Amino acid sequence: MSRAPMTRAGAERLRGELDRLKSVDRPKVIAAIAEARAHGDLKENAEYHAAREQQSFIEGRIAELEAALSTAEVIDITRLGAGNRVVFGATVDLEDEDSGEAVTYQIVGDLEADIKKRLIAVSSPIARALIGKSAGDSFEFTAPNGVKHYEIVDVRYE
Repeated sequence: MSRAPMTRAGAERLRGELDRLKSVDRPKVIAAIAEARAHGDLKENAEYHAAREQQSFIEGRIAELEAALSTAEVIDITRLGAGNRVVFGATVDLEDEDSGEAVTYQIVGDLEADIKKRLIAVSSPIARALIGKSAGDSFEFTAPNGVKHYEIVDVRYE
């Protein structure tokens, strides 16, 4: 079985979510099911069916997180010593060569990726194009809306 790379911060976030699901959300939904069950006829009890659906979602997410964390290879990015080369865990400042727009991304494991937080999956097209490059390099990759051209302004490991 292959081990999926994950940053220490990402593993901590996922463990926090798992802990919340097990200690807060699961007991809440169990109580909601018990309360809805007390209302009688389960066939036409919308609260009961909604609570059961929520329970199913929570149990599925718990299983997904437990599996991901059990196969994760947590990498301490502060010890990589890659210098100004881009490898897993790098935080990269980029400049769009066409528009001049600056953007910063961190390359993380697939499960911890969140574009809203500027965390991009190591398997994404932009991350694959970045790996192995250094500060000052230019590169291009194919995005959903066409070919993009970027320059790597800075590479750091935080």
